[in-house]
Amino acid sequence: MRPPLTADERTQLIGWLDHQRSLVRPKCEGLSEIDAHRKLLPTSPLTTVAGLVAHLRWVEYSWFHFNLAGVPDTGQTPWTKDGHVDAEMFVDDVPLAQLLDEYDAECARSNEIVAGFSLDDVERAVVRDAGAASVRYILCHMIEETARHLGHLDIIRELLDGATGD
Repeated sequence: MRPPLTADERTQLIGWLDHQRSLVRPKCEGLSEIDAHRKLLPTSPLTTVAGLVAHLRWVEYSWFHFNLAGVPDTGQTPWTKDGHVDAEMFVDDVPLAQLLDEYDAECARSNEIVAGFSLDDVERAVVRDAGAASVRYILCHMIEETARHLGHLDIIRELLDGATGD
């Protein structure tokens, strides 16, 4: 559901992000496990439906839980110091339903975290040389990130079975 046309800025930003998030699960409906993990792009073998859902989950985690709230990673993430930069996408053995449930739960946690901050607050864990990002920046970035990967899901789904969507 799209946010109201005349809502305040915070309602608009969270509403658009929630709208984009709500489209992930429908784009995966009806896929077999084989298709959800099928590698269609020879030059991007991690770009599968399952891999993208896992990526979206961990991007939510990193921006809201780690960066914004400043909760340190205690080994729960897929990333390691010398590991693959896209380690979150190595999910060949993880069922799509589990990945979708983890994504939904992470989005709910993200909303709980962001509720405790104003749009002008900045992330507690500064992870880039350019400095800390504001909540406003993070929400705009996450709308862009989620929408971009929804486009990837659209393309992969169409290649898999011809299904097209919103």
